[in-house]
Amino acid sequence: MDKLRVKGAIDEAVGSVKSQVGNLTGNTGTQVRGAVQQVKGKAETAVGKVKDAARDGRDAAAAQRRTNKETENEQRVIVVEAPPII
Repeated sequence: MDKLRVKGAIDEAVGSVKSQVGNLTGNTGTQVRGAVQQVKGKAETAVGKVKDAARDGRDAAAAQRRTNKETENEQRVIVVEAPPII
């Protein structure tokens, strides 16, 4: 899991708490800062998911290349039978 996904989840949670505190206290500044932090967290989470997907795709492609290379090596084995010696 990418670090940004974790950081994004934390920012979303903290932003939500700040926004709620701002609502309860009537502090508009805290509400806005909380909402901004939530949006930042959602963006970080999205970037982290994209990075994870790219990493997963890269790993799958590497695994496929290894499999193809192993298959290729197996196909190169040639068995030659010697003619009988009289």
